Amino acid sequence: MTSVASEAPRERLLALDVFRGATVAGMLLVNNPGTWGAIFPPLEHAAWNGWTPTDLIFPFFLFIAGITTHLSLSGRRARGATESDIQRQIIRRGVMIVGFGLMVGVFPFYDLARWQHVRIPGVLQRIGVAYTLSALITMRGTLKQQVMVLVALLYGYWFAMTLIPVPGEGGAIGASLLDYAPRTLAAWTDRLLLNGHLWVSSKTWDPEGPLSTIPAIGTAMLGVFTGRWIAEKRPLEERLNGLFAVGALGMMVGLMWHWSFPINKALWTSSYVVFTAGMACVILATISWIIDVRRVTWWTPPLVIYGVNPIIAFVGSGMMARLIYTLWKVDFHGKQTAVQSVVYQSIFQPWFEPRVASLAFALCFVLFWYGVLWALWRKNIIFRV
Repeated sequence: MTSVASEAPRERLLALDVFRGATVAGMLLVNNPGTWGAIFPPLEHAAWNGWTPTDLIFPFFLFIAGITTHLSLSGRRARGATESDIQRQIIRRGVMIVGFGLMVGVFPFYDLARWQHVRIPGVLQRIGVAYTLSALITMRGTLKQQVMVLVALLYGYWFAMTLIPVPGEGGAIGASLLDYAPRTLAAWTDRLLLNGHLWVSSKTWDPEGPLSTIPAIGTAMLGVFTGRWIAEKRPLEERLNGLFAVGALGMMVGLMWHWSFPINKALWTSSYVVFTAGMACVILATISWIIDVRRVTWWTPPLVIYGVNPIIAFVGSGMMARLIYTLWKVDFHGKQTAVQSVVYQSIFQPWFEPRVASLAFALCFVLFWYGVLWALWRKNIIFRV
């Protein structure tokens, strides 16, 4: 979520900005359909276990945040910042990201009921916490010690979720309850710590709850390790081969782990961490190969524009979506109807079958935000957390 340091190789920065921009555009696309009742399957989250392209967007954000963490902090060290300065910067950024997430949660700010029952977890909140803890962990110790911490996080979460009896479930261990979200250990922890401040769509658990944030720290840590590899003074071919190989291995390990601890975005399972980080490595290596080896760059400017202001895209689009989907209503055929629904029913629904109409609206939303981000980019307005 932060800008990368100028000391990193120029080509790698372009590939990373393109990857981040594609992730931002994907987020805008899947979060804002014309109607939630008609969506093409790849643009929906998996019903529970398994994954779709939509389930890759959030971990890609965290993975990219890990990469930029290493590159940014390395740049600060090169400019003479002390470790204390860097720690304060990490904590400040983390608090700001969490604060932006809570700000989106209480929008519109005049609604006192929303303040009383604000959802404390959230996407930006998880990014802020995972960024902060992963950055602080990877500041100290050797690479071997940091890998041991990562392994402890992923295996510890696996063992906790599958071996610990869940309170209130008659002594049933977690492994027997993984197929029903409200009965998992993560859901019990959500209710214990945050009851009344959880995801409104579920009420009894939260997909960004405290326990499932622990393995998300691992996603960011894997991004930090990748950032170190990217910044190595090695030939580009060697770095790309390494990313391809490790990424393919991570995807294979994640799919094998899926047999005993299913890939699950809502629970952020350890297999999900390894699988999505592996895929991120492969995608980043592919983008870099296209840009840096094949020198095909004509397609990159729009994605770079999406990627340079991710916090504005996330916060702004989230507030806009709440405004047009639920808050701003007008009279439509004698009934108070949300503006978004009026636009969808008047412009898109008459011309296309439902799923195509829904996708067309989402694409227009993406293009609208391209215009906003392009205007900011044109004026060199870049908001850095």
